[in-house]
Amino acid sequence: MTDTLFPDEKLGHSYAKAFASDSNDYFTAVSPTAINEPQWVSVNPLLAAEMGLNTDFLQSNESLQLLSGNHIDPSFHPIALAYSGHQFGVWAGQLGDGRAITLGELPVKQADANQSELWDVQLKGAGITPYSRFADGRAVLRSSIREYLCSEAMHALGVATTRALSLTTSTTPVYREDVETASVVCRVARSHIRFGSFEHFHYGKAPESVAALLDYVIQRHFPQWVDIDDGYLRLFDYTVTQTAKMIAQWQAIGFAHGVMNTDNMSILGETMDYGPFGFLDAYDPEHICNHSDTNGRYSFKNQPSIGLWNLNALATALMTQIPSEDLVASLKTYEPTFLRCYRQIMAEKLGFTGYVDSDENLINQLLSLMEVNGVDYSLFFRKLCTFDQDPNAVRDLFLDRAAFDTWAEDYRQRLSHETISEQQRTQAMLARNPKYILRNYMAQIAIEKAENGDFSEVNRLLHILQNPFDEHPEAEEYASLPPDWSESLSVSCSS
Repeated sequence: MTDTLFPDEKLGHSYAKAFASDSNDYFTAVSPTAINEPQWVSVNPLLAAEMGLNTDFLQSNESLQLLSGNHIDPSFHPIALAYSGHQFGVWAGQLGDGRAITLGELPVKQADANQSELWDVQLKGAGITPYSRFADGRAVLRSSIREYLCSEAMHALGVATTRALSLTTSTTPVYREDVETASVVCRVARSHIRFGSFEHFHYGKAPESVAALLDYVIQRHFPQWVDIDDGYLRLFDYTVTQTAKMIAQWQAIGFAHGVMNTDNMSILGETMDYGPFGFLDAYDPEHICNHSDTNGRYSFKNQPSIGLWNLNALATALMTQIPSEDLVASLKTYEPTFLRCYRQIMAEKLGFTGYVDSDENLINQLLSLMEVNGVDYSLFFRKLCTFDQDPNAVRDLFLDRAAFDTWAEDYRQRLSHETISEQQRTQAMLARNPKYILRNYMAQIAIEKAENGDFSEVNRLLHILQNPFDEHPEAEEYASLPPDWSESLSVSCSS
């Protein structure tokens, strides 16, 4: 089994190797806790192929036992990482992998380079670790389905994210508001190191440990920066840039993360830790997708500013290693990077080949109209792709049609300056504006069926969401307005 999962060599953990001689402050060796009668809910052959795994890897009982945490080869050395963080803006102290256990690393060949990069292979929901804080270390089926589907949906939308290789469930009871079943997501990522990983050692007054962690990230992901004077600053610059781009993508596709704590922010600028999240239905910048967020700190409109707040928290944690003036200069690049990326994506969604300054007013007017009229965000942009052929399909989404007509005239004027053909524009817009997103009600339908032993909807949605720009005639109902009952759905941190 080891040779199947790790085809090149028995790697273990570069993380563990890097810090084995220091202390166990960075991680703790752990073992997953077995679940009863594990069974596949869904497997992801597309990701398996990207990872270079054998085509039959996800079909074997041996893999089922491994990826549910039931049988770990003795050559594996699973670990749980230590980290801290700010939660809802308040310092929370030590946190850590309370229900996630990293099995090891896999060298994955990069499509755009003739080299491999290590990816973490992690089980989420695999049982108690030293960081579980009196919890059971388990994940329930409903939250696992949501993470499994959303991470793949985000990847297909072009957003940097952790991925999901498999989802298993069991007959092991888990006690939340009701009795539910224990499930395990096999999550893979380039890294699970967070802003809070650095905060952990900074507030523990261990600057040498902050430096060692910076060295590790650079050695693993940016070897070209090893042993250069400004390597630490280059890493911080990278994190600022990638975080700005990631959040610009969130805003442009209408995604709300819901729990942007510093322990949920990747040092590589990748979306991670899908707890309470949601895609916008009717456009509402005040939307709060997390029922636990009573003050609206992580509302949709606040995400860009929270991204900068979190980067400031990371900068504070790196002050012993990088001059403060350099950190400040880097942080000042966040807003222009975010705006440049967001404006370009929005221009492309509208069918423009590039952004010009006058587009700012056009975009803002549109979003204001959508908010006032309660227009479905994703549905509007998908219908806009064929605006030239069927303008009424877009117009009919608005209650105030006169106001829309005024905007539409400005929009037509702007399109007249484009040099590409109508057909080229339509094709470009169809490739930028998804027909399918993971709406809460879609996940809920899949969850309810799965809780009754029917996993077909999970797998159906996985296929659709991995191809969100394509036509799926068999799933046309998911490309329409959400049903009225979906408004009653709420998602909290326990979800």
